Amino acid sequence: MTTDTVGGVWNYSLELIRALAPFGTKVALATMGAPLSEEQRQQAEEIGTVTLHESKYKLEWMDNPWEDVEKAGEWLLQLKQEVQPDIVHLNNMVHGSLNWGVPVVVVVHSCVMSWWRAVKGEEAPKEWGTYREMVTKGLQAANMVVAPTQALMSQAEELYGPFKARTVIYNGRGQHSFQFGKKEPFVFSIGRVWDEAKNISTLAHIASDLSWPVYIAGDDKHPVTGQTMDLENVHFLGQLSEKEVSDWLSRASIYALPAKYEPFGLTVLEAAMSGCALVVGKTDTLAEVWGNAAKYVNPNDADEIRDTINNLIEDEFSRNIMACRSVKRSHGYTSDPMVQDYDHVYRQLMRTAVTA
Repeated sequence: MTTDTVGGVWNYSLELIRALAPFGTKVALATMGAPLSEEQRQQAEEIGTVTLHESKYKLEWMDNPWEDVEKAGEWLLQLKQEVQPDIVHLNNMVHGSLNWGVPVVVVVHSCVMSWWRAVKGEEAPKEWGTYREMVTKGLQAANMVVAPTQALMSQAEELYGPFKARTVIYNGRGQHSFQFGKKEPFVFSIGRVWDEAKNISTLAHIASDLSWPVYIAGDDKHPVTGQTMDLENVHFLGQLSEKEVSDWLSRASIYALPAKYEPFGLTVLEAAMSGCALVVGKTDTLAEVWGNAAKYVNPNDADEIRDTINNLIEDEFSRNIMACRSVKRSHGYTSDPMVQDYDHVYRQLMRTAVTA
């Protein structure tokens, strides 16, 4: 299995590997994107069924990645020779077209083309042509393409299809990591404040008009300028450990993520498992996952975001109803149904490979 150390794919990968352990599935985990943090290494080492294989190769969505992508492909094929896996599970897309010799599952967690449409309101510029071509090759070569929502699968098929086979498997989290604590009067969010897709900067800018403080876990430094944001009623917490995030979520009354693009939203799921009332961007993917268990806002309308949050702050009854709905809905997105679906896909592909 490949994984990305710089985003939510890391948490997804570990959750899946943990859940696969009772099925007797051992995983060789190949990391790319950036060096592992100490916390990440420790998280992986606590799982007895995983062996780590580390690299720092650039991922396909990074600047000028193609030399690294090629070298990463050579490294992965060499690793495949050493490990001799029954199945290859790729959490990046371009390496789906390598000559693996065993069944390949490729998961579309997000992509630049759909990101560009959602965030910029236009098609990605032509300098992303190589990316599109390589991702198309990778996905069309895969024995199975998986996406975490039907909405994202539809976008992926339109952009890169047709695929040999496809299925939707909703992401999941282990309920044991999150608890419903005594709720306190504050709004919480997770993400880099400069991330256009998560749109947390809009939340930060309307915070001064909210009657509760806003706490944001994540980087408040601009990646290029190094500038930090200093706004009234906003408290930036920096990078938090998984345990610290869990503690903040257990106490937060409202979780706000007015995202323009969020293919699934693991942090929203974690907030729901922690009994937060949810305020999220009105996107096809989030509406599919959360139904009537969230308040939806137009990510481009700061006034609507402000009013929706203030209404929940002022109406405890409504807030409690939304919190109960989010908890109930989160029960459908635990790691159990996720791992059963993946195990089914793996076994189906292996059976087909044996009879082919």
